Amino acid sequence: MSPTSAPADPRKRLEGLLPDVEIAALAPLIEDIDEWKRRRNAVVLAHNYMTPDIYHGVADLRGDSLALARMAVEAEADVIVMAGVHFMAETAKIVNPAKTVLIPDTDAGCSLADAITGADVRLLKERYPGVPVVTYVNTSADVKAESDICCTSGNALQVVESLGVDRVIFLPDQYLGMWVASQTDIDVILYEGSCMVHERFTGDELRGYRALKPGVQIIAHPECPPDVLAEADFVGSTAGMIRWVQTERPKSVVMVTECSMADNVALESPDTEFVRPCNLCPHMKRITLEGIRDSLRDMRHEVVIPPDVADRARHAVERMLEVRI
Repeated sequence: MSPTSAPADPRKRLEGLLPDVEIAALAPLIEDIDEWKRRRNAVVLAHNYMTPDIYHGVADLRGDSLALARMAVEAEADVIVMAGVHFMAETAKIVNPAKTVLIPDTDAGCSLADAITGADVRLLKERYPGVPVVTYVNTSADVKAESDICCTSGNALQVVESLGVDRVIFLPDQYLGMWVASQTDIDVILYEGSCMVHERFTGDELRGYRALKPGVQIIAHPECPPDVLAEADFVGSTAGMIRWVQTERPKSVVMVTECSMADNVALESPDTEFVRPCNLCPHMKRITLEGIRDSLRDMRHEVVIPPDVADRARHAVERMLEVRI
């Protein structure tokens, strides 16, 4: 996407999403960001977990981890600002070595990315020689560099089965790995990482929603524990959940994932009532409009990856992007 097209009035972008008084207060800041995007020839990529002011107010491209990785390759810009967490910014840099990639807050991390290091992967490969390593994209560049192929929640099963082997190492999310293992005959060696947002949901919690609202549909992200997925009517990535809501058009739905996503999806599904369990990701919420503006204005927090690490990580990411679902 080219960032050169004239932006719509920011008040129109947020109309109906936020109170009018809040929109009026945010409009000058959004206009400032629009101006800096034009000056820098920049695009803002926003993950589905961003708050509505970012997701609808300044994002040029929006999606889940897999979509953002593909969009980053296709972005017609000199500068990419990642409105997401650090591993996403690293992934954008990995696939765009010649572009400048910025992240508004360097402390926007991820419990999964923090759960494992490149050294840990090397130890696993020593323990299981010859077994290919499938690495969730929610990891550092150093971990990706030690891997055979990456995956996202949207293509994890297809990636595992694309390798044509009977055994894989899957890391770091144990619950996503368990879900993949339940869908295939391939032996999946798991690692004990988990998402601090999704691991807090419970099956008892979801049964409580069904008791309070009979007929409600429950859709869950595969990073959730098995008892949660067992209660769900549909299990899928963030993009998969959005497609399900748009296709099935349920009267009411519980979206079991980071709660800002329901705020964003609700705008495009006005006939569906969203029952919103709310587990916020503190890392995602570190990204703000002010941080995006400052990052663009000052060219602050550029993502830099050592070339040897980036080259090896790029191989794993590009292999992932070749797998179609």
